[in-house]
Amino acid sequence: MKKPLLLIGSVLLSSSIAFGAAFQLNLQGIRQLAMGGTGAAVPWDASTIFYNPAGLSDLGHVQAYASIQALTPRTRWIATPTGAPGDMADANNRTYTPFNVYVGGPIADKSRIGLGVAVYTPFGTGIKWDDNWAGRYSIQEIQLQSIFIQPTISYKVNDIISVGGGFVFATGNIDLRKAVPLQSQSVADGAAELKGNANGVGYNIGLHLNATDWLQFGITYRSGVNMKVNRGYATFTVPSSLSSQFPYTAFKSNVNLPRVVTVGWGFKPTRNLTIQADGNFVGWSSYDSLRFDYETNTASLQDVHTPRRYKNTFAIRLGAHYKINDRFAVMVGGAYDPSPVKDGYLSPELPDANHYTATGGITFKPMRRMTIMGVFEYVFTDKRTGVVLADNFGGQYQTKIINPGIGVSFDF
Repeated sequence: MKKPLLLIGSVLLSSSIAFGAAFQLNLQGIRQLAMGGTGAAVPWDASTIFYNPAGLSDLGHVQAYASIQALTPRTRWIATPTGAPGDMADANNRTYTPFNVYVGGPIADKSRIGLGVAVYTPFGTGIKWDDNWAGRYSIQEIQLQSIFIQPTISYKVNDIISVGGGFVFATGNIDLRKAVPLQSQSVADGAAELKGNANGVGYNIGLHLNATDWLQFGITYRSGVNMKVNRGYATFTVPSSLSSQFPYTAFKSNVNLPRVVTVGWGFKPTRNLTIQADGNFVGWSSYDSLRFDYETNTASLQDVHTPRRYKNTFAIRLGAHYKINDRFAVMVGGAYDPSPVKDGYLSPELPDANHYTATGGITFKPMRRMTIMGVFEYVFTDKRTGVVLADNFGGQYQTKIINPGIGVSFDF
């Protein structure tokens, strides 16, 4: 009996956290999102604290900015080959609300120094499958949230060059449930639930070039952040005869969130039209493995080390902004964001594939110093078939996402 129990214990958390393009939320500014997620080259508003902190000193006023979105992913799993009963499942529809808050700008009229602070959510969301679905031993539900706090300073060297940077303190939490293949007369399946809080630090630096009245460039580097769970807790529901093998225990873990290098370009072919493009290099290779260190080990519950071997990716984003008049502007955009997940590591926590994004939005100024912004984003992924090697569960997945959002800014 010990060998099967040890196998169950070793894979309990083997696929518990699977980051990818679907977990990276490129939603930090309403106007920028409406332009395909571009924003490194043109400092439109206080959300430049995230997109390019160098642009903060180029704003005309100190600005307060807040936005919220209603992110609704829909994922379908189909067994391969198909044809057997129960060979399809849809994850339960849930809506997540990433948010952003920024305050910042020049410290005085015509000052070369800009100061600001941001609170934003760059990684998150989750998924919930029915408790009795075919992949319940891989995952039933996972919720992941991260919040980054970034105080920022920017300096305008001259009329062309600005530099800036911010320190990032990151905090987050994870809540995961999965079934355990241990049955008894009173329990159809066992269960494992893990909860933990994580913290990490990083930084965000940028360079902004205002080359001419019609041409701008931006370069930014957002460092990786090592999110450490110093004391999470694992709870197991198993037959009473096996409870000593699966005790309530604390655990430690960590996940290396990727570094991101962005190069942006902004061009004004006419007075009212701005076109911009960003290229994002995302260093997902830092997420090479996943480790869980239990405080209490038993013969059936051992520490876990699971390879991930994610690959680096390069995303392309393009957008346009057209000012209709002094009150209204419209934006459109699109993006291609490839998946970092290699074959053999595709898992149902949030199954990842190449992302294709279409966006649009509008801004309205009801008064001179206030702007109201709205955006709608539609994302779909490739259909992707794969097997997660750790627990030998696979199938074909596809995800579609709708994401409306609203924001408001006020210039002081």
